[in-house]
Amino acid sequence: MEVLRGAEIAAVPSALASRGQAVGRAPCDRPCFVVLWTCFPEAYASITLTLFVPLTIAAFGIVLRGASFAFRKAVLRTRDRRRFGAVFAASSVLVPYCMGTVAGAIASGRVPAGGKAGDPWSSWVNPTSILGGVLAVCVAAYLAAVYLVWDARRLSDDGMVEYFRTRAFAAGLVAGVVALVGVFVLNADAEYLFDGLTSRALPVALLSAAGGVTSLVLLRQSNHRGARVAAIVAVASVVAAWGVAQWDYMLPETLTVADAAAPNGTITAVLVATGLAIVLIFPAFALLYYLDQRGLLPEESVAEG
Repeated sequence: MEVLRGAEIAAVPSALASRGQAVGRAPCDRPCFVVLWTCFPEAYASITLTLFVPLTIAAFGIVLRGASFAFRKAVLRTRDRRRFGAVFAASSVLVPYCMGTVAGAIASGRVPAGGKAGDPWSSWVNPTSILGGVLAVCVAAYLAAVYLVWDARRLSDDGMVEYFRTRAFAAGLVAGVVALVGVFVLNADAEYLFDGLTSRALPVALLSAAGGVTSLVLLRQSNHRGARVAAIVAVASVVAAWGVAQWDYMLPETLTVADAAAPNGTITAVLVATGLAIVLIFPAFALLYYLDQRGLLPEESVAEG
């Protein structure tokens, strides 16, 4: 049953949804949307009006993921746990895929400026969006597996360490292949982003590749702490490379960041609120993470039935 439990959790495309860390996961999607509609309302309107289909599917998947995660711990029968685990795994693939298609739609210039709605289907069903969705799933699975290797080692479960290390290698290699194929996709379907990635964002993209390779090498050497840091660098650099390649456009070639920004007073208020949140909330999450990593939080599971 432990292997089954680990396999279901491994499907979570989020590093912080790994075993024991889901408790301390801060939902980052809502703050991102709050900042977007507050600080960049025109871009927010265009994105949500155009991409309401994948965003709605992703929201539904988030609800399913949270509900199945909670209910799985409350039911007694193994059959019911497997069902909730299957829903959890499926929604954990659906959510990053949909969010990746949203990123691909924005990056390929299929979201019009001016708070107007673009095509509700071709905007996210296209080569770049499909690339973004598949890459998001692969990268998230890779990062989750790397984190789970660390957790399994912390719990002295050698069998699960090898189990997740194998999956981290597989997910990392698949992500690398997808990224390589993506170069040709972007060259044909998102020329502005491709030009940025092969010029000003090239060092950041190379940093991501180096981080991914380093992470896999360190996993092979059983340096799990270093592998986790390198994996974080690899994934963070992918997002940073997208931003650098697309700069200074919020929506490529139609809406710049400066033109999309809200008045200075609004930006200042958001920055102040963000600073206060960091000062007041971050220490609590840091403490929760520390207690979890030391195994000091009480178990909430029920006995196997």
